[in-house]
Amino acid sequence: MRLYLASTSPARLAVLRAAGIEPVCFSPEVDEEAEVAAREAAIGRALTAPELTEYLGRLKAEDVVRRHGAAGTGEIDGLVLGGDSAFLLDGEILGKPHEPSIALARAKQHRGRTGVLHSGHWLIDHTGGSVRGARGSVDTAVVTMAADVSDAELEAYVATGEPLELAGGFAIDGLAGAFIERIEGAPSCVIGLSLPALRRLVVELGHDYAGLWNRG
Repeated sequence: MRLYLASTSPARLAVLRAAGIEPVCFSPEVDEEAEVAAREAAIGRALTAPELTEYLGRLKAEDVVRRHGAAGTGEIDGLVLGGDSAFLLDGEILGKPHEPSIALARAKQHRGRTGVLHSGHWLIDHTGGSVRGARGSVDTAVVTMAADVSDAELEAYVATGEPLELAGGFAIDGLAGAFIERIEGAPSCVIGLSLPALRRLVVELGHDYAGLWNRG
């Protein structure tokens, strides 16, 4: 069974590889801001963080299937996974900071406190070259940063550039691992995709999760 990842995220790819899965990666072409705005206008309210992550994961997976899974192309025969993540602190979604000043402010806000990381997934069964089903899931992890992390340490961390393109502005599998003192939930969920959630989706679609192992 082949897994196709609708993402260019190095973190998601690393999670899968560490779990024995070498996916085929496609870059989704989704205008996230426009799509979310249209969806919120249609339902008359803002999407919650879990809804947002699953919806964006679905759009990414469906985009890859639409562009690369057309009958006769032979590009996709397996399971297509799309995903997205959002970090909440004080009820506010903290996306990718992009700018060092924003990353530093968010790190100081998180210091000594606990936030919630939502990781949304959408898995499409495209075995045999056609869509046979799809399932979505959101997993959640609670992340606490140590209270004794100094301003100098946070400034040095931001200067490395690592947090700038990460939801919430930190990576537990990177340099910020020394700052995170407690996680409640699946560690892989915090990194970018939840392996337990992926396994459940694979099983729900009628497949054997172990059949995805193709490394080593």
